[in-house]
Amino acid sequence: MATDRPEPSLRETLSLIAPGMPLRDGLERILRGRTGALIVLGHDRLVESISTGGFQMDVPFTSTGLRELAKMDGAIIIDSSLTKIVKAAVHLMPDHTIPTTETGTRHRTADRVAKQTGFPVISVSQSMQIIAAYVGDTRHVLEDSASILSRANQALATLERYKMRLDEVSSTLSALEIEDLVTVRDVAVVAQRLEMVTRIAREVEGYIVELGTDGRLLALQLEELVTGVDAERELVIRDYLPRSRKVRSTDDLLEELAGLSPTELVDPASAARVLGLGGPEHLDGAVTPRGFRLLAKVPRLPATVIDRLVDHFSTLQKLLSAGIDDLQAVEGVGELRARSVREGLSRLAESTILERYV
Repeated sequence: MATDRPEPSLRETLSLIAPGMPLRDGLERILRGRTGALIVLGHDRLVESISTGGFQMDVPFTSTGLRELAKMDGAIIIDSSLTKIVKAAVHLMPDHTIPTTETGTRHRTADRVAKQTGFPVISVSQSMQIIAAYVGDTRHVLEDSASILSRANQALATLERYKMRLDEVSSTLSALEIEDLVTVRDVAVVAQRLEMVTRIAREVEGYIVELGTDGRLLALQLEELVTGVDAERELVIRDYLPRSRKVRSTDDLLEELAGLSPTELVDPASAARVLGLGGPEHLDGAVTPRGFRLLAKVPRLPATVIDRLVDHFSTLQKLLSAGIDDLQAVEGVGELRARSVREGLSRLAESTILERYV
């Protein structure tokens, strides 16, 4: 079956055949010419072993050359870097025992070759006028940019609404942290919203990859919306992970959150459970932040200094009540930095409370 070489992901393959890429131009030329094609995006000994006949080419890849070679029967083999057309008019003979649900000869061959070799295979249907990418066990039919852009804009509008709600609950959490009134529910709701925003953002990213050059404006809009979200996810976990819990990396917990089903994610208790804050019966219990989130908002404060401050004071409330001399007792915090931290925290506390109650 497939080699030990890691298979490319569907997203990687879609980026190679997105609008604006030379390969996509060649595929569209084939589609307009109504000739059909079978194209293997990679060449090694395994591909060679299931290939018979055809012509050795070893010529630079061009979209026009791909179009002309597609006029002949048989498959076209391109190297994985998409810089050279290796062979043309090749008859592929993959393992016939590999299961496939495809019915047409070209699509069935494409599916089996992709599964056996681990290389992406592109099938252009002459009769149905579609381009299908086979990557591992996945079959993906390419759509025109207008259809993808329509769905992407709907997802982006949804993301904007969720991001607005995230900003609201995040601001509320900050105010509650300063007042020392945080409950498990408050933390769980923020973690829940952060995960929702991240999931929608990943969906939009997928559309952007598929759109290629047509998705540049969408990419800018997405970047503006989600800047800082990844950092916020990590800070929330670092702020509230119980000290008594077995030490686990932030990445592990983020992966657990990502593994929640949509039904589980809408329940704050599920997020609380992943964070180690208890089940539904603990949602109204009080919790104390360490101060990572608020310190991260202080301008020009290095991450190493933030870690030392949190290690020294343990809780946000102790940090908020610390004087200049107390802050200077921390390694790496001189008088100027101590004043900067003190003033930064005071301004944040004042502005956060004003936003909440004005």
